[in-house]
Amino acid sequence: MSRSRGNGGDVDANVADGWRAGPGTAIAGTRPDEARQHNRAALLRRLHVDGPCTRATLATELGLNRSTIKAVVSGLTEAGIVTEAVPARRTGAGRPSLMVLPEPQSAVVLAVDVRVDQVAMSMVGLGGQVIGRHSWKLRRATSAPGEVITHVAESAQLLAEDLGTTPTGAGVSLPGIVRRVDGWVHEAPKLGWHGVALGARLASVLGVPVQVANGAELGALAEHLRGAARAAKDVVYVSGARGVGGGVISDGRPLRGTRGYVGELGHLLVRPGGQLCSCGSRGCWETEVGEAAVCRALGLPDDAPRGVVASELRSLATAPLPGPLDELTESLAIGLVTVVNMMAPELVVLGDLFSLLPSAIVEHVHDVVNERSLVSRAVGGIRVTTSLLGRDANLLGAAELAFEPVLAAL
Repeated sequence: MSRSRGNGGDVDANVADGWRAGPGTAIAGTRPDEARQHNRAALLRRLHVDGPCTRATLATELGLNRSTIKAVVSGLTEAGIVTEAVPARRTGAGRPSLMVLPEPQSAVVLAVDVRVDQVAMSMVGLGGQVIGRHSWKLRRATSAPGEVITHVAESAQLLAEDLGTTPTGAGVSLPGIVRRVDGWVHEAPKLGWHGVALGARLASVLGVPVQVANGAELGALAEHLRGAARAAKDVVYVSGARGVGGGVISDGRPLRGTRGYVGELGHLLVRPGGQLCSCGSRGCWETEVGEAAVCRALGLPDDAPRGVVASELRSLATAPLPGPLDELTESLAIGLVTVVNMMAPELVVLGDLFSLLPSAIVEHVHDVVNERSLVSRAVGGIRVTTSLLGRDANLLGAAELAFEPVLAAL
């Protein structure tokens, strides 16, 4: 693809010439100010996701000339969004290329992770730095939408005052079916929520734009940008908690489906006539491998505290695996075979509670998926691994969701 240079940055030649995307659909030429804003947003995105680097590296990775990089960085430095410093280590002779570092406090977002048993919040600065946290337990009496919204608003204000910063946007993770365009919660069975205008209501009380999405989708986003799936373009993320959720990264981008409704992997039918699921069906995958099933396999009550369940799973790293875990392991593997055959990822990431599974179980699941999946045999093998972000994945994904419009506007 040829490129034209000038007027504040590098612009794709086909865009500048009004490239036609299809019959009767012409793309208008890019104005100089639009090119500058595009370059600025691209540079910020690079620093936010991948961290500090030199001007020379930015020029190479973004395909921009050095004078353009200098102009963009200078503008961001004057605005206090980035700083420059001489690299700690010099290589070669001559004047070193300056390191460009994002200033975390220059853009801060609020991330909220609503779970069945807990709400976690954090303030996250540019570059992905967590600069403050707060959480509280959810009980039946305090899990109604209005109660959660009020508590989030009050806690956000206290957190902002303690940190001396104000968020410019917010992202919310939720275990349910969420309409991405406006944050409408169609259904969150484990919370007992139905038809909740969460995005609009939170935006009203917080006074900033609010983005809402399914928790597993955001877990996939976080693992792709900052966790176990950084090097992968096609990923399925499967999280185990009270339910089982899924998120998909396809060709490096989140797969969102119609109106943002995608990833309800926990409701794959794996045992007709099996246990009653919270969705109203019987025999869903999450009834066989979700947190309650893990508890039963460990000999714990179905509603055992998460800390107890996590401790039991960690102890199995150096202990014999209890027999009942064999059935759960097989159910997890067989479900993943179906998911892999449908989605054809290069990598499957097991998150949340599943990230604590003993390595012997993960290795067995990996082997079964590669033995029984037709897609896996066709592509030469699919990796199955555990999350690097653990229980923080949804929260960090919510922060990245909030940053999407913020980075474009800085």
